[in-house]
Amino acid sequence: MRIGELASSTGVSVRALRYYEEQGLLASTRSGGGQRHYGDAAADRVHLIQMLYAAGLSSRTILDLLPCVEAKVNTPQSRAMLNAERDRIDEQITRLVQARDRLDAVIAYSESPASGCTTADAATTAAA
Repeated sequence: MRIGELASSTGVSVRALRYYEEQGLLASTRSGGGQRHYGDAAADRVHLIQMLYAAGLSSRTILDLLPCVEAKVNTPQSRAMLNAERDRIDEQITRLVQARDRLDAVIAYSESPASGCTTADAATTAAA
């Protein structure tokens, strides 16, 4: 498939796909006219790359991890790398849950009469 088709099927911009190639994360072949062509597994690889980016991994880390993930290589080095990234993500999740809990507490307090906060509806009604 051509780059536009891959972009359309994955929801990833053509620019991002070119970047993935520059970083060595994605490979294509070229037609005689210079157009990029991708194999059938390219969409799955793009989805995996997107998932790893969403988890906060850098392109360099993704490049190092992709062979381990795709080939299911199970060496001590690959396990250590995968475990380190999993631990980093767990720490990030813990911090996000703490931030959400703090926001929930602030929201709950702001909605209580003790906070002295008024809602826009109450302020509008009082002004009328």
